[in-house]
Amino acid sequence: MYFPYLRGKQFELLALRDFATGNQGKEKVVPIIEPVKQQFGGLNTAISTMLDSGLQFAMILNPKDGDFKHPNVNNDIFGSLTSLAGTHDGWIPAYIYRRNANALLDHIDQNNLQQVMIILPNGADVNDESLMDFLRNERVSYIVNGNNGNRSTRARLLRLNKQLISLEDRFNNKSRNADYAEPDDEFFSDDFAYYNADGLYGFSDYTSLPKDFIEGGMMPYAIAIHLTYQKAEDQIFVHHFVSDSNFDQSNVRGKFHEAAIKIAPFYSNGIAHTTAVDELIEKANQEDGYPGLGYIKKLSILNHLELINGILSD
Repeated sequence: MYFPYLRGKQFELLALRDFATGNQGKEKVVPIIEPVKQQFGGLNTAISTMLDSGLQFAMILNPKDGDFKHPNVNNDIFGSLTSLAGTHDGWIPAYIYRRNANALLDHIDQNNLQQVMIILPNGADVNDESLMDFLRNERVSYIVNGNNGNRSTRARLLRLNKQLISLEDRFNNKSRNADYAEPDDEFFSDDFAYYNADGLYGFSDYTSLPKDFIEGGMMPYAIAIHLTYQKAEDQIFVHHFVSDSNFDQSNVRGKFHEAAIKIAPFYSNGIAHTTAVDELIEKANQEDGYPGLGYIKKLSILNHLELINGILSD
């Protein structure tokens, strides 16, 4: 099972909506969504689409990034998500653990939630008995453990008899888009091939995005399109398609064309296409094909979801 970790920003939500409506056999993919905006319209729309299409998801009810970093912001996520009103089916209540077990249990009890997911982004301290007691609670069904490479930690979490999911930061983030040109092809992950052998219920990553939340951004000097693909039976790589004229911030449309026109030749050697890849190839050949930076990110995420879904469904 794959549990992609996504923030509830506009184009991440659009990628989820497209994936939910456009892919069959998607029961192997369960997105984890962390809200980051206090305006819930787009998130409610995405939730309704996922529920209607049968795409199960986990919703973080105590987010920590974006608008919710500020203490004076309304953080009643459950009450604000009207699309979840009256239904406990089709989604998993999720919480980020920050040494706040009592507060989490109070919220779980107040809302009569069952089979909840606990996320430990930086990994579990299995020597912390208060944490381990909390994780043993009968209402906790899923544990998402960051930095899962420690075998003794994994072994002790497995003995809790919960559904254990690894969470890893697989994207090699760089400060400038132009830097992705060298190397332009990098190992991304083999989690999909070995999570079962490690005794895990599933695996999670931040898709083709960096782990750290970034609020907005400036106009880039370079355009970089990040597309994951299966390079070997047990390996996923990410290829970075980078523009060439990266000396200033002008002509973003031209930079997109420089980057996107490289996609079709790369995929011509038998690499499986996704619908997102096909759309990028189509736009690369259109005079007015530049869709905007956010849309490029959406297609990069959608490609990754479709890729993993296809691999796990085979």
